[in-house]
Amino acid sequence: MRAARLIKMVLLLQARPSMTAAELARELEVSERTVTRDAQALAEAGIPVYSDRGRLGGYRLIGGYRTRLTGLARSEAEALFLSGVPGALREMGLEDTASAARLKVSAALLPSLKDASQSAAQRFHLDAPGWYHEPQTPELLPAIADAVWDDRRLQARYGRQGTEVERELEPYGLVLKAGVWYLCARVPGSGFRVYRIDRFTHVAAGDEHFERDEEFDLPGFWEQRAEEFARSILRAEVVLRLSEGGARRLPHVTDKQAAAQALDAASTPDAAGWVTVTLAVESAEVAYTQLMVLGPEVEVLAPAELRERFMETGRRMTRLYEGAEDPS
Repeated sequence: MRAARLIKMVLLLQARPSMTAAELARELEVSERTVTRDAQALAEAGIPVYSDRGRLGGYRLIGGYRTRLTGLARSEAEALFLSGVPGALREMGLEDTASAARLKVSAALLPSLKDASQSAAQRFHLDAPGWYHEPQTPELLPAIADAVWDDRRLQARYGRQGTEVERELEPYGLVLKAGVWYLCARVPGSGFRVYRIDRFTHVAAGDEHFERDEEFDLPGFWEQRAEEFARSILRAEVVLRLSEGGARRLPHVTDKQAAAQALDAASTPDAAGWVTVTLAVESAEVAYTQLMVLGPEVEVLAPAELRERFMETGRRMTRLYEGAEDPS
């Protein structure tokens, strides 16, 4: 443990011109007294650590010293590719690994590039979860992530439709979609499937490794399955009249692909400039929630039940506002 800390201290000092004892203590998660002892141990080992005394003092390396301890371990190199997604790293249990990798890269950079990581961090941040809900980290995610990295088979129990099923899985990849984690895995004899990780109730990785299909393309597979899923849930249709503004906003309140297909097949604009479209939707209930956002820019023509619901909503709103006092 101490050897790893001493190496980290050298890398920190190599990456920066000077660091105070308080800064080093914070980075190394030790006391300032421990930092003093570690600096003395490094000096006795021949590492040119110099201590500047006084209020503005600190520790630095002298003589242009460069450590050769900058080789990346495999796990650090893999984690480095995810270093722009700190939340995901933390949830998968890889935060410390990525931190070590970034230190080694910083130590190996030329002085003119020392601020590259800070510059990038100031200009790009990925906030994966959606608004208005508190993301939950699945308890079993770190164990599943370990199996994904190591290509190890998983014995898993998965909640589905009120029951639990047992599966042997070959975990190929993880996807973080709008704050929800998914596992893309191959079921021997049944092909590839997608599982929500928060629905796993138990996972156990054995010592057996599976042979990964090197042709497997995780982004391509996910895109295909996402499109298939989006199409599979659009089981109903509604007929609408849309104003120019309503047609322009339709892709922003419903499924984008379904909206594009509906608008491509739209009728010729009538005298008022409105068009008639047939839109694929998940259900009348979902369509009601989505289309209400368009307000007076949409008229529901069919089905009759949905049209009646919009009419009743309109009547209720009229009564509400007619009976309200003028705030002015």
